[in-house]
Amino acid sequence: MLEHAAPQPLYERSAREACSLLPLELRGLTYEVGGQRVIDGIDARIGESGITVIMGPNGAGKSMLLRLMHGLIAPTGGEISWAGQRPHRAIACRQAMVFQKPVLLRRSAAGNIRHALRLRRVNRRERAARVEEVLRLAGLEARADTPARTLSGGEQQRLCLARALSLEPEVLFLDEPTASLDPASTLLIERLLIEAQRRGIKIVLVTHDVGQARRLAHDVMFLHHGRVIEHAAAKDFFDRPRSEVARAYVAGGLVL
Repeated sequence: MLEHAAPQPLYERSAREACSLLPLELRGLTYEVGGQRVIDGIDARIGESGITVIMGPNGAGKSMLLRLMHGLIAPTGGEISWAGQRPHRAIACRQAMVFQKPVLLRRSAAGNIRHALRLRRVNRRERAARVEEVLRLAGLEARADTPARTLSGGEQQRLCLARALSLEPEVLFLDEPTASLDPASTLLIERLLIEAQRRGIKIVLVTHDVGQARRLAHDVMFLHHGRVIEHAAAKDFFDRPRSEVARAYVAGGLVL
């Protein structure tokens, strides 16, 4: 599928342009719900390139951290900065996010993408070109006129990813996008993520799948009880995790 993508995709840009929002820095980041501290004073720096994978046991705060970074919720303490700038609307428009469960409108596959581009005020001619491009990249060109909600689970998730890519994001957040997919669909999503990263898009991916993290990650941020326990290059993390809890997690043990 990906081998048939156009050689010069519309959203491709130089690495320098693609990473102009980065680094993303978190300083003392905190989030509380009902008096409970879900994110507990995180200090972290996400660099300019590659795929950053966020891992940790259930309840560690992974999805919450992703939403904080993307600006869907506001922190109760600490700071987030993009290349030294505080978050604002223009910065938000240069990011995109894909959730675990596909969120699609009652439109065709192509119509879902066109609608997103219309909201971003992309002109009609460019909308048509971008829709065609990202559907081809995702291997969904033959499904362009199919009602989006009748697609298979894997096709729906690829459509959500294609829609996100059509917005030309510089940073793409993904919250366990393959958690409920079969191996074949997971492989197609992973290939699409690798291709997007190769073409200059910074990816921040939450996953509970150690195998997937090994295949994709350039660096790994490991969370436990709302804190960053480790943040290291992927090879270092998987070969020599420093903390006992990370060693247990990588080995497939139970982590409380």
